[in-house]
This record gives sequence, structure tokens and C-alpha cells, in this order.
Amino acid sequence: MKYYIKTFGCQMNFNDSERLGGILQSMGYEPAQSYEDADLILLNTCTIREKPDQKVYSHLGEYKKVKEKNPRALIGVCGCLAQRMGQELVQKAPMVDIMFSSFNMHQLPELIQQAQAGYRATAILEEPPQDEDKLWDYPTVRDNQFCAYVTVMKGCDKNCTYCVVPKTRGRQRSRSLESILSEVESLVKDGVKEVHLLGQNVTAWGQDIGMSFAELIYRVAQVDGVERIRFTTGHPKDLTEEMVRAMAEIPQVCEHIHLPVQAGSNRVLKLMDRGYTKEEYLEKIQMLREYIPNMTFSTDIIVGFPTETEEDFEHTLDVLKRVEFEQVFSFKYSPRPDTPAYSMEGQVPDEVKTERMRRLLELQKSIISKKARLYQGTVQEVLFESYQEGKLLGRTRTNRWVSVEGGEELLGKLVRVKITKPHLYSMEGELIF
Repeated sequence: MKYYIKTFGCQMNFNDSERLGGILQSMGYEPAQSYEDADLILLNTCTIREKPDQKVYSHLGEYKKVKEKNPRALIGVCGCLAQRMGQELVQKAPMVDIMFSSFNMHQLPELIQQAQAGYRATAILEEPPQDEDKLWDYPTVRDNQFCAYVTVMKGCDKNCTYCVVPKTRGRQRSRSLESILSEVESLVKDGVKEVHLLGQNVTAWGQDIGMSFAELIYRVAQVDGVERIRFTTGHPKDLTEEMVRAMAEIPQVCEHIHLPVQAGSNRVLKLMDRGYTKEEYLEKIQMLREYIPNMTFSTDIIVGFPTETEEDFEHTLDVLKRVEFEQVFSFKYSPRPDTPAYSMEGQVPDEVKTERMRRLLELQKSIISKKARLYQGTVQEVLFESYQEGKLLGRTRTNRWVSVEGGEELLGKLVRVKITKPHLYSMEGELIF
């Protein structure tokens, strides 16, 4: 029996898919080269915006053809879209045999058994189950041998008015320190050098169990063999000086942080219920730079939130100019059902969103061009993760991709590289011995 998993959305979803692969391989399934060869097809879905929803239905239409050739084939939908829509999704897509949410991924084996017996197997819970921790008992199936995601918490207690995460992922739940360290130790034994800690609001880890995220990264760094630590995604409100001090003191923590700003206007930030002002966000950026002078930044930005004016948008552009992000993930506001912003008056016309997005991307391109030139001739520490067409590929501590000519024996090694050709989104370099 073979399985195929198609994943949409954030790194949390990709880590969930790695865990689902581990569950399936523990059942005797093997990965398929394509969905056409699979006996079980799973779509791990995202619903943060409308576009991923549409893509799911498009893929389901394609996957339906597999059933015509292989009547035993099963199609499953899991993740955030399944959690939000529930039985409505099955009504719209009757070819779906299995449906479950992120709350009950560990129930996949019994859901498969039900579907194989001819039943439509669904498990959509309103709240996380008591036995949710069983999920950590399964291994992950990773594509990357040297870098691994580790989910440290689930859910979010923030109430951003555009966001469906509290509904689809539940309230904030920190994974136990013992469980996290156990997984990290296992990954290191398997050859992992870089650990990427994940959470919908990872910097809030520990708030519900009397600990702090700073304590967590100190402990992860103490695991013998951990050479790099990254984390995603933090919330500016939870980024404390204690946390920044820990980042500066721990040599394994990389000099890059993803810190979503979402908007630059204080009026819009208040409508979004983000819990900080533009000035407070910029103060956090300044604090990071004072503790870690070579820190680089990436962010998320929503363009065209309800009632956003030209003046509001100019504040967002001003944040880009002041921070000079190395990467910006920008999105036109997409109304999501079951969120307060969905019914807000003053929805911005799509043509206005498109024009503002064009200006934002134009500005960001000029910033990236300037930032890229600063790498020319510098020496960077690179962890090589893959080998393609005679070249090693890896990332700097500041999260920039670098390609270098060299042998495969350097895979998984931290190597000094001189940057010879910086490009907008990647760089070329040469090895320094």
C-alpha cells in the first residue's frame, strides 16, 4: 500500500504532514512517487486565505480520477479547512472518504480502517482531545536529513480579527519540555544539525505551564549535537527582553527572526486587535538590533484590510523602509468566515489591493537589492542541506540560500563560504578552507 500527501499552508502543516507520514509508515504504507500511484491520498489543508481553499477543490477533482483506475483508493482531507468546514466539505466534495482535523491526526489508523470497510470516516472535534499527546509517539518522515521541524506548541490565545487559527487550531497548548527535548535528542541521533521550533505563536510557549520560551531555547541548546536553532512564528507582543537576551547569549540561535507586523497603521493594527502599535513594533526591532547587531528580519503583511486608507498604507511602507526586511510575505486581505473582520464594513476593492500590493513589492525589491549587495565579499557560515547538479545548497545563519561548487561529503557540515555573487533571493559563493 502506498500513500501520497499534498500539503498546503504553513510550516506547522508541513510538520504535521511529516508526522502523518510517520503514522502511515508505522502501518506498513510506503510513499508513492505521485498521487496517481497511491492507494491513499491525503490533502493537508490551510484555510488562512481563500486561495488555498480553491486549490483543494481543484486537486480533489484531479484525485477523483485515481478512484476510476483503482476503486480501493481512498481520498482524505485533513487540517484547517476540514476543521473549519466540517460536514459541509464532504457535501461539496463527495469523493472524500476520510476527513479529520489537526486535533485528531493520531486517529488516522482507525479512520482508514473505517473507510476500508466502506464507511465515510470523519473525526472533527470542537476541542483538542485529552489524548492529543499520543501524536508525539509517532516518528516523522522528513525530506531534509539535516534540518528538522519540531512543533513545541499548538493553537493561539490571540484574537486577531482576520485570523481563523483559534477556531481551526484551538487555544494555546504548550507541549511539555520533556517531550520536546526527547524528540530533539532523537533527531540529533538521526543526523539532524539544525532544529526549527514551531508554533502558531511560538514565543508564547510555556505561558500555560509556568515556563518561558527563553528557558526552552536554553534547554534545547544544551542537547549535545544541536548546532543551530531557529523558530517560527513569534508575536511581537510576546517578544520579551529576556527572550532577546537568550537569543544573544545562545550561540546556536541563528541571527534571523520572522516577526509579523501585518500593518503599519496604528488604526488598522487596532482594528486587527494585534495588541501593539507601530512604534512598539519598531522598539522591538531596535531592541533586537542592540542585542544582536547582525540580526536580519522577515515579516508578514496584509494589504487592504477593511477600511485601510492610502495614509494607512503609507505607514506600512514606512515600516518596510525603517526595518529593511530581508523577506516579506505579503497577502491581499482575504475575508475568512467566522472571523470578526469578515463582516466589517469598508471592504477595500480588489483593484486597490492589487495596486497597493504592486507598490509594496516594488519597494521591497529595492530593499532586497540593497541588502543583497551588502553580502558581497563577506564570509558566511553555511549549513549544506542538499546537493543538486554538482552544487551544494545551504543557508547562512541569516537565512539566505547559498550555492557552492563542492563535494557531497560536505552535506550536513557547517562550512565557511565567501560570497562571490549575491542575487536578490539567493547567493553564490566559494568554499574557504
